[in-house]
Amino acid sequence: MQLKQFLRSSSFGSCSSKRSTYSRNFDLPEDTPATEILDTGPEYVGGAMLPIFLNDLRQNSDLQDLVEVTLELDDNSIVLCSVAPTPTHNAEGNGSEEEAPNGFLARSASAASKLRRKFSWIRSPSVRSRTSAAPSEDDHFQFHNHNSNHNNTTNTAREEMKSKLKLVRSKSTAQRALGGLRFISKTTGESDTNVQWKKVEARFDALAKDGLLAREDFGDCIGMTDSKEFAVGVFDALVRRRRQKTAKITKSELHEFWLQISDQSFDARLQIFFDMADRNGDGKITRDEVQELIMLSASANKLSKLKERAAEYASLIMEELDPDDLGYIELWQLETLLLQRDNYMNYSRPLSTTSVGWSQNLGTRSKTRNLVKRASYGLKCLVLDNWQRGWILLLWVMIMAGLFTWKFLQYRRRAAFQVMGYCLTTAKGAAETLKLNMALVLLPVCRNILTWLRSTRAKLLVPFDDNINFHKIIAYAIAIGILLHAGNHLACDFPRLINSSPEKFALIASDFDNVKPTFKSLLTGIEGITGIAMVILMAIVFTLATRGFRRNVLKLPPPFNRLTGFNAFWYSHHLLAVVYVLLIVHGTFLFLVHQWWQKTTWMYISMPLLLYIAERSLRTCRSEHYTAKILKVSVLPGDVFSLTMSKPNGFKYKSGQYIFLQCPTISSFEWHPFSITSAPGDDYLSVHIRIVGDWTNELKRVLTEDDSSACEIGRAKFKERGNVDQRGLPRLLVDGPYGAAAQDYQNYDVLLLVGLGIGATPFISILKDLLNNSRSEEQLDSNTETSASDDSWTSYASSSAASSGKKKSIRTKSAHFYWVTREPGSFEWFKGVMNEVAEMDHKGLIEMHNYLTSVYEEGDARSTLITMVQALNHAKHGVDILSGTRVRTHFARPKWKEVFSKIASKHPYSTVGVFYCGLPALAKELKKLSQELTYKTSTRFDFHKEYF
Repeated sequence: MQLKQFLRSSSFGSCSSKRSTYSRNFDLPEDTPATEILDTGPEYVGGAMLPIFLNDLRQNSDLQDLVEVTLELDDNSIVLCSVAPTPTHNAEGNGSEEEAPNGFLARSASAASKLRRKFSWIRSPSVRSRTSAAPSEDDHFQFHNHNSNHNNTTNTAREEMKSKLKLVRSKSTAQRALGGLRFISKTTGESDTNVQWKKVEARFDALAKDGLLAREDFGDCIGMTDSKEFAVGVFDALVRRRRQKTAKITKSELHEFWLQISDQSFDARLQIFFDMADRNGDGKITRDEVQELIMLSASANKLSKLKERAAEYASLIMEELDPDDLGYIELWQLETLLLQRDNYMNYSRPLSTTSVGWSQNLGTRSKTRNLVKRASYGLKCLVLDNWQRGWILLLWVMIMAGLFTWKFLQYRRRAAFQVMGYCLTTAKGAAETLKLNMALVLLPVCRNILTWLRSTRAKLLVPFDDNINFHKIIAYAIAIGILLHAGNHLACDFPRLINSSPEKFALIASDFDNVKPTFKSLLTGIEGITGIAMVILMAIVFTLATRGFRRNVLKLPPPFNRLTGFNAFWYSHHLLAVVYVLLIVHGTFLFLVHQWWQKTTWMYISMPLLLYIAERSLRTCRSEHYTAKILKVSVLPGDVFSLTMSKPNGFKYKSGQYIFLQCPTISSFEWHPFSITSAPGDDYLSVHIRIVGDWTNELKRVLTEDDSSACEIGRAKFKERGNVDQRGLPRLLVDGPYGAAAQDYQNYDVLLLVGLGIGATPFISILKDLLNNSRSEEQLDSNTETSASDDSWTSYASSSAASSGKKKSIRTKSAHFYWVTREPGSFEWFKGVMNEVAEMDHKGLIEMHNYLTSVYEEGDARSTLITMVQALNHAKHGVDILSGTRVRTHFARPKWKEVFSKIASKHPYSTVGVFYCGLPALAKELKKLSQELTYKTSTRFDFHKEYF
């Protein structure tokens, strides 16, 4: 029993750092017979059976040999690492002192060899690899037996995986995956397939030569024009099925191929997808074949970085699907990965997935089925969404109508009406509205005043977000007023005045110094010259302000191309300063009016004009004071660069606001607006600028081409910045901040932030501000708990200081950020922010959703493998393969109705602020959904938009 005592006193430890370091002593009951232990069952394999083999060795030995056994303890197994004889100092028997140790070592080595043979099947791969480097005779002896046992175990495991696959496939959670692998479209109807085949047939007739369609034209023929390489892969797979090697097919063969790829059976589509990877047709896919298919999918979706890492992701798939390291996977294993995609996604953090938790919120109201209810619903939405704009426009129209009527009736009673008739009254009525509108058109562009008004209760009544729209509407009214006023003068009342009889002219002769004017004298007088000059200048301003000129839509030949673009729009608007001077002069020298108090032009425009002059003066003075020191310039993918600047003294802003930047090195007159991407609590100021015009191109050149500039090529890192050499760097002037719709985000319980491309910039500041506020609350809570458990005066003082400095708790409890972009490189813009949210948002306040529209939607065969790799990598490492962050990237565009419905379900009886920044097209859909869900659910959606 000496061996048994040795086992009791010896501990089994780990020989690998990857295994458990837990050690324990093994106790074997004295009265336990060997046969009883052997019959205990397989659960003792590698555990209680070990002393039995050791005891057997002891009984067959003449000496009580001692061996040292080293084991690896895993969660579910015990692995034999080594068996070695224990050192001894004394030899027993009659031999000499030299022979005794040798005999003992020989017998111990024999015992160790027997142990290794007994437990070869539980040895770890790492141990096998180590021992294989220097194989012994015993290793060769047990090699065949080991392989046989290993293969039996592997086959059993594979059969179990296959049986589990059948169960998984029958579950409801697998239905969405079974609908994937579409090679053509979402449609499932037979009629749709027939219609599509007719189009394919027509394209075949156009592309075929001598009745044969070339392999390279297969993609164009079936509708995969933008992914021809993938289409060629489909072509090759279908050809291999026919046991052929051909590069051209007939129409009948094309129709056969079409029936296969349009087959709505999941098994049929999966087989085609498998055959695309199985290049040699042996029914097995190797790692190299998986890598080739990944590269093909990455090429079809224009993902160059994914293509570069195809080998790494192929190994990841093989590691998951081929744990036994057979070197290949089969069809059913690929199906397993596809069906288990959602399970892999469940490992991702809630910041990238919308929480489910559906409630009865969506069913609180019945559907509007009849026309009366639909009309009532439409009217209600119209009123709720437009009542602010409505009363402003109604008031404005009523004032214009009143002024026009008052002036019309006033001249209707004058003697001049007998000479010039209604032409005069119409012209004078239009002139009165022109005075009003020339005054009002200045107010919507007084940004400082509007920013201040946003912080008052006036925001409840006035839609300050529509200031530019109101500015444009007034400009249209001015254009109409000019046509009525100038048109009636030139085409109607001037000819009637010139051709009037002496008797009628005598009624108004005193107004013309008793001299009947001619058409030339009317045009060359002060009134005529100033009027004509104003019409010409305003025609130039209005023309260059139209979308075709301002947005560079019109392509004019040189040198007329200088008339298009933002610069032409900006500089031409400064001509209005001359227009206002001419307007005052024109209003001073009026026909038929002689009293100063009757010349009311200056009364209309004096106050708005003074306000606007004060506004511009304030901007000029403030910009000279707010000179920003450039800390870092980061050049990012997608023609974007970020500027990190020092925050000017006294510069305060809110998240969601924007600033104007001027670079005197480029132009002393141009100011360009950019959303602030830093948070108010940051000690720096940052903006992200997309290169879309001459000024931004020049700014990038000035900032990055100088050797002494603070240019950093690569990612924007929000935490790592420092002072840089300012030699040669241009000076930047900052004007602002100015108010925007997103600055009022704290007035809502829940936020839905939607940004397209660079339109995400105003929301990055909001996310960082929410995160900073959340961390501040956590620190305050932590300080409060610490002070409660500490009775010292120091703790009391620190707690009091924290309480006194505590900010008012914000209303917003949840934020959903949806970023839709076309280029995968765009994720580099705010990678630092996404990582920061993932690390610091312990309360789960923010959910982030990235959508990449350049990748085919989930379910398309061209993105299926990318979806698998993404799900697997996210489950294994918690990192998205496209953004490089923990925020998972979705493919194609969001299903906005589902997004709104889930938010309404998750947040019943809450007010959701929907903030959108992007192109106008999507704004209509989001606005409509906001109205619809507000009516149908207990959740109220308040929509705001910004365009870039």
